[in-house]
Amino acid sequence: MLLRTRCFASGLFALALVVSMAHAGPAQEKHPSGAAATMTEAASVPAWLVGTWTLVRCDNVYPDGHRVELYGPHPQGLWMIDAKGHYLMHIARVQRTPFASGDKSKGTADEYRAASLDSNSHFGSIHVEDGRIVTHIDQASFPNWNGRDGKSSFTRDGNQLTYIVAKPSSGSGDGAHGEVVWQHVD
Repeated sequence: MLLRTRCFASGLFALALVVSMAHAGPAQEKHPSGAAATMTEAASVPAWLVGTWTLVRCDNVYPDGHRVELYGPHPQGLWMIDAKGHYLMHIARVQRTPFASGDKSKGTADEYRAASLDSNSHFGSIHVEDGRIVTHIDQASFPNWNGRDGKSSFTRDGNQLTYIVAKPSSGSGDGAHGEVVWQHVD
């Protein structure tokens, strides 16, 4: 099973690299000399961040302290980051209900809603700057995040990384923030 997961992860990572290089030109920043520099030249991707991560937890935390497990009690997820700062992330609820028709184009309103709420995928670029994780999302399963830039505070504890999502895709109107925990597997 581990071999199959690693093969799947490697395939997703390769696909993300091809898609991100083919569809998204390099992010441009000004180099101190005044010349444009690509994101990979201007940004720092620390060695500890590079590799494959598995999801431990993905919760919304509300102002009163209560938590909502967005993808159930034992969500699954992979986050792959290369040394140049390309990333691909996918999070999903373990128990997902298949479409009764067996055809993605013929789902019911409830099936489409569950499919949307039970998974989250995006890819783009990532680096660490001033002690914060900085991301640019090229494409996301939640289209409102396409083109979004973000900065997240984070903590590390051994091979675990926890970061905060200030405005998650659900619950932010009620004051929630996201808390995501990943385990490094490489």
